[in-house]
Amino acid sequence: MERFSLVFILPFVLMLLACGPQVEPPVPEAVDVDVAEDVTAETLPQAEACELTMGFDAWEPYQYIGVGNVVTGLDVEIVHAIAETMDCSITMQQATWVELLNALRSGEVDFVLGASLTEDRQQFAYFSDSYREESFILYVRRYGGSMPYQNITEFMQAGHKLGIVDEYYYGDEITQLYNDDNYHQQFVGAIISEMNMARLIDEDIDGFLEDSFVGASILRRKGLDEFIEPHGIDLGSSEVYVMFSQQSVTPETVAAFNEGLRQIKADGTYQQIIEKYGH
Repeated sequence: MERFSLVFILPFVLMLLACGPQVEPPVPEAVDVDVAEDVTAETLPQAEACELTMGFDAWEPYQYIGVGNVVTGLDVEIVHAIAETMDCSITMQQATWVELLNALRSGEVDFVLGASLTEDRQQFAYFSDSYREESFILYVRRYGGSMPYQNITEFMQAGHKLGIVDEYYYGDEITQLYNDDNYHQQFVGAIISEMNMARLIDEDIDGFLEDSFVGASILRRKGLDEFIEPHGIDLGSSEVYVMFSQQSVTPETVAAFNEGLRQIKADGTYQQIIEKYGH
């Protein structure tokens, strides 16, 4: 009987509920959102700034620290002019040549200047187009006696000791002599050119090799030209390149650098820098 009553009453309850007032769901407040701005900030790629670290070894007049501790020189001015065409900033890191080569291998520095192209270096570096030439010559003591030699091989055959800078590339003739067991012990390595000059004056070596412009600049600046002079033996001219780390620089950056080099040659900037240094 109770069960029947519930069944009978339930339809009337439902009818009463259906006739009650309808409650509208709350309307959310409008939120002013700039969708386009949010999408732009989050999804559009940001242009990467061009920043390169240049390793340099004091080597006047090509690269050295000038007035006000500013890094300058023929090579440095050329690179800065090229960097402007690339809209790229350059930071400097000074070290010896051996240290710079190791830093280039690891990507600690992005590029170095005044490099010769060799097969060994091509294993870890990209090379720019050639941007100038260099010529290494033999320097000896001014009053060191007669040295009637026509080339470096004759100089070495006479038993003389030759000063070089470690990891510099002086050309095929020097490489062959250096790798020859008959002459290898006559080579004396140094970390900088000034060490070779001191050794020559102290008679620890009989001559050293240096770029003709670098040698003349250092001798003049240090007042050593009354003790040291060019012999006359010239190793000939060779091409010079900017060497980039394969660990930190892309081939596209090297291509942009080469394009910048072509631009400054075309607009006369390159020639102005060359003439400024009397090269």
